[in-house]
Amino acid sequence: MTRTGRRGIGGRRGSARLALGLVPLQLLLAGWCLPAAAGDAESRPHLVRVLHIDGAIGPIVANYFDDQLAAAVRDSASLVVLELDTPGGLDTSMRQMVQAILSSPVPVGVYVSPSGARAASAGVFLVMASQVAGMAPATNIGAAHPVNMGGKLDETMTEKVTNDAVAYLQSLAKQRGRNVEWAEKVVRESVSVTAEEARKLGIVEFLAPDLAAFLQDCNGYRYRDGAGGGILHTSDPLIEQRPLSWRDRLLQRITDPTVAYIFLLLGFYGLFFELSNPGSLLPGIVGAICLLLAFLAFQSLPVNYVGVLLIIVGLIMLLLEIKVTSYGALTIGGVIALVLGSLLMFEPGNPFGSVPFQVMVPAVVVTVFFFLAIVGLGLAAQRRRPYSGRGALTGRVGEVIKDDGQFGDQFGGRLFVDGEYWEYRCATRLKAGQAVRVVESQGRCLVVEPVDTGDV
Repeated sequence: MTRTGRRGIGGRRGSARLALGLVPLQLLLAGWCLPAAAGDAESRPHLVRVLHIDGAIGPIVANYFDDQLAAAVRDSASLVVLELDTPGGLDTSMRQMVQAILSSPVPVGVYVSPSGARAASAGVFLVMASQVAGMAPATNIGAAHPVNMGGKLDETMTEKVTNDAVAYLQSLAKQRGRNVEWAEKVVRESVSVTAEEARKLGIVEFLAPDLAAFLQDCNGYRYRDGAGGGILHTSDPLIEQRPLSWRDRLLQRITDPTVAYIFLLLGFYGLFFELSNPGSLLPGIVGAICLLLAFLAFQSLPVNYVGVLLIIVGLIMLLLEIKVTSYGALTIGGVIALVLGSLLMFEPGNPFGSVPFQVMVPAVVVTVFFFLAIVGLGLAAQRRRPYSGRGALTGRVGEVIKDDGQFGDQFGGRLFVDGEYWEYRCATRLKAGQAVRVVESQGRCLVVEPVDTGDV
């Protein structure tokens, strides 16, 4: 037993010596593997999501930006780049996007491109909120003075809105280490500068001819934010383009002021046809859909609803002109209301644009012609005397053929009218050969009244 125990002890000691002897080999292998793993991590491509905004900033664009930014966070993207070309937009949509940038763990870069693009009004706030910003040559940034889309403001309210915008933009510029003095000037004085001037003034960090050059400049850049900042890694980037979806593009097209204006008019046309001819269905369906699309667009546009009401009043006046003798007064009032409503519905100067005269004038002319000519002819045709059927006999003059005597409180017999023989009823007794006029038809019998021979 003693020998066996010694052998066991000796075996355990031998295993310990072997394990100790393998330690240097394990460390050596670890030294080979760790640099290789680190090298793989460094060579792994960095995901860069590229978003595109080309046009005014509204609810559709803001929701698109929020969704794509959330997807970039889920996919652990290294950077989200917003290629920007905008004349401005709604304050609420801009603030929604700025809040998304400030709260996102993924850094956001704004690149104003292509050449000839601009970052005006709301676009300035997005540039200031971004962790890194760049501009392509021949682009500009500025003109961020707030504009009220619902009408004129008094001096006190204008000052309040301006001061609020100044403070907001300065806070963003200070957080990102950009030019705070220019942030005040761009709001109060609506100044605008070129890409080269923006780089010199410390408004943007880079001046890059294309997206690839902008990403190359961003690699290793240390940005600032409330949490202390970070370093961008965009070497060997894996670029994923994420443009607007077909649904968002469709909604953006619907929210065009010209399209919304046409939808509004078509909606009223459709409802009028349906009310004039109940049961037609198709005009009512098309009109209801057009009106709903117009109201959908109005939710995303700076609409002056006084203009919408003027258009409705103008259409009502044109409709009344058909039935009321106003000697043209209602027509003139309707045309004036339509023109004023079309001009006031979208105020000029807003970033979404307004209805151009090339569309407005033909629309007013067609509407007036539609109501006065087409609708007028249709109503006249409805009032016109029938040319066939029993209704066509009303007012015709015939001759009594036979008197059949009294039937209750009326007298009856047979008459000849319009080439046919009919039964008749009359309140007075008639004689054969006497002229009568048809008053109405009741089933197979005609109601008549006697007429003088001179009236025939």
